[in-house]
Amino acid sequence: MNTATLPLAKKAPSLLIPALLACYLVWGSTYLAIRFALVSFPPFFQMGSRFLVAGALLMAGVRWRGGAWPNLAQWRNALAVGTLMLGGGMGLTAAATVHIGSGLVATFIAVVPMMVCAWGLLFGQRPSRLELLGMAVGLAGVVLLVRGASFSAAPVGIACITGATLAWSLGSVLSTTRLPLASGPAGFASEMLCGGAMLMLIALVLGEQPAWPPTALALGAWAYLVVFGSLVAFSAYLYLLAHASPAVATSYAFVNPLIALFLGVVFASEAVSGGEWVACGVILTGVLLIFRGKTA
Repeated sequence: MNTATLPLAKKAPSLLIPALLACYLVWGSTYLAIRFALVSFPPFFQMGSRFLVAGALLMAGVRWRGGAWPNLAQWRNALAVGTLMLGGGMGLTAAATVHIGSGLVATFIAVVPMMVCAWGLLFGQRPSRLELLGMAVGLAGVVLLVRGASFSAAPVGIACITGATLAWSLGSVLSTTRLPLASGPAGFASEMLCGGAMLMLIALVLGEQPAWPPTALALGAWAYLVVFGSLVAFSAYLYLLAHASPAVATSYAFVNPLIALFLGVVFASEAVSGGEWVACGVILTGVLLIFRGKTA
């Protein structure tokens, strides 16, 4: 996600708290929704159909307000970034959730800021000492996490979630350095449309077929991902980028794993060992150090 530096608003916007809650609660709950939707919608088909519908609705809203279409170069960039962040990032996240609990998947994804720093090195972005320390701490947490029972029993899940975080973080760096998207909602919509199309192509190649008719729970979870996970939360995130500091706007990285772990344990009976809870704490500490390094 784009975390370009923006100044603090001069006065506190009235929607700041609701926008934060939307990013915290909605994005934190999407991992469990992905798991519920998998009952009827296989991973790449689920993500592809979700982003195609959400992207079409968002682009329709852009056009209805008189917004401009992205130009050809911006569509090309959206295809590259969407393929990485949504095709690779979200598609492989859903595939990992087939094998690993949704809360632990969310915790692993919390290392994305660390990976963004690592990719940034290739583009001449030098991290501070605090960011380097955070990367080291986060890596130690990942090592602890994958040695736990849940990850040790699912090597395919480890491969999927590792690929997902690598693809998402690389796409994030490219979108802010080499491949800028159209500004505002049009950029997000074009990314969703291109990424969704790529996900559906992957689903076709893999021969994925949704179970028909879908269960009520799976269909409800899919609709939740489209409306709340893609449209509401993305709109809230855009609002935060425009009215809050980058540290506040991206603070969801600390909160989402905790919410996802809680929901997974309570509503899906996912097992999290004591060692895995410790690993989660180490990872979040590393993420905190990285954010402190960026804002110091």
